[in-house]
Amino acid sequence: MARGTHPPLALWLVLAAAIALLDQGLKAWVVASFTLGEVRPVTSFFNLVRVHNPGAAFSFLAEASGWQRWFFTVLGIAATGFMVWMLRAYPGQRLFAVALTLIMGGAVGNVVDRLVHGHVIDYLQFRFGFLEPLFYGGYFPSFNFADVAISCGAAALIIDELRRLRRPREAA
Repeated sequence: MARGTHPPLALWLVLAAAIALLDQGLKAWVVASFTLGEVRPVTSFFNLVRVHNPGAAFSFLAEASGWQRWFFTVLGIAATGFMVWMLRAYPGQRLFAVALTLIMGGAVGNVVDRLVHGHVIDYLQFRFGFLEPLFYGGYFPSFNFADVAISCGAAALIIDELRRLRRPREAA
């Protein structure tokens, strides 16, 4: 791509869709290969598991009466729409676009889970002794590929903003 040109919106949407599809493929494999609650140790600190989370990050609102499914679904859809608008509004900011694409792909992956299953399927579990004061047994809450994409996108947003703040101020 020539310097000064911007990747088209379609590229970012295809990448977000690829993230969501990979996430859904991994979740389908977990559902086909694991029973609910099954744990398969991989290393001394990492397990593959099958956990259903009706809430959000860290099981936030998991114990609610069911309304949270629709709340988080609508929130994910609205956030996706906003991110598409942001991608259109700022096509020249590549790190920003990558960040939004990662977050959008992860959000769509988890929204699909909520619509299809009524909960999100998590399968990555880490245990570190230093986490015991925060999490029972030192087990960090289980998560999935969509959550990894969202977290990486959030980190990229922070880096993008820090880079923006460090740029010399242009004359007004």
